[in-house]
Amino acid sequence: MIELSRRPRRNRKSAGVRDLVQETNLQVSDFIFPMFVVDGTRQKSEVKSMPGIYRYSLDNLLEELKEVTDLGIKAIDLFPNYPESKKDRFASESYHEDTFYLKAITAVKEQFPKLVIMTDVAMDPYSSDGHDGLVENGKILNDATLEILANMSLAQAKAGADILGPSDMMDGRVGFIRRHLDAHGFTDVSIMSYSAKYASAFYGPFRDALESAPKFGDKKTYQMNPANKREALLEAQLDFEEGADMLMVKPALSYLDIIRLLDENFDIPIAAYNVSGEYAMVKAAAQNGWLDGERAMMEVLTSIRRAGAKCILTYFAKEAALLLNKR
Repeated sequence: MIELSRRPRRNRKSAGVRDLVQETNLQVSDFIFPMFVVDGTRQKSEVKSMPGIYRYSLDNLLEELKEVTDLGIKAIDLFPNYPESKKDRFASESYHEDTFYLKAITAVKEQFPKLVIMTDVAMDPYSSDGHDGLVENGKILNDATLEILANMSLAQAKAGADILGPSDMMDGRVGFIRRHLDAHGFTDVSIMSYSAKYASAFYGPFRDALESAPKFGDKKTYQMNPANKREALLEAQLDFEEGADMLMVKPALSYLDIIRLLDENFDIPIAAYNVSGEYAMVKAAAQNGWLDGERAMMEVLTSIRRAGAKCILTYFAKEAALLLNKR
């Protein structure tokens, strides 16, 4: 027999031993479940490019949330789907008191007071241009957008949101929103900033779900270049200094190094968004029998957690919770 002082396989020899030495653990409480809400009643329509994910009217959303919360999921991120008739270039509908999205936030908080409600702060779901900022002569105006985002944020806070997610990537928006919230007494509302949000090819199914694709051009003048790493540190540092409570990396899988980079450099929680295209890839491959969907799902989520994400926004939240609850 070969004399070896170290045999790492001894720590892999049985399921019990493997569990004892496992370095990264997933919990249901790590997940934030992105969900889509539409106006009306008795509506539940599947997003074709995201099998198993639906757009719900409020009545059906509240029914679905009973199942979601029973699984132990403690947080959702709620996104609105608006018809074109409600959109304008100023995203005015986003802060109208009687708009269905704000009413949905209030209704969810009333029925599920312990559920953490995260919201999205960006113009694209409400914009006739489909961009995250105000458009003028084909250009995205940074500073003029901030006032709109602040009004949107305040309206969401008043409706009952616990965490605001500025996803627009305008310069200075975290500080502007923080000051606006504090000036109106909403000092307890958190900001999870999309600090390193890349101009990615993996957003397509999400834009299908919200019907919010840009009407012209792309988002490369405000979302980050996928080739850049150090730039993520700059964006995160600015958001940190402006008062962000958590920093997010989006997407997750192609940016695990960025998650690790932020986790190593900031002493506040790092989140990651396991985006729609990443979800759709696994689903499509599993439906074609090309891989084991459940194993791939858990491997993906574990890799994001291992990279340093404290919480994960993922469309796999329900399926993963079912598996984790069986263990």
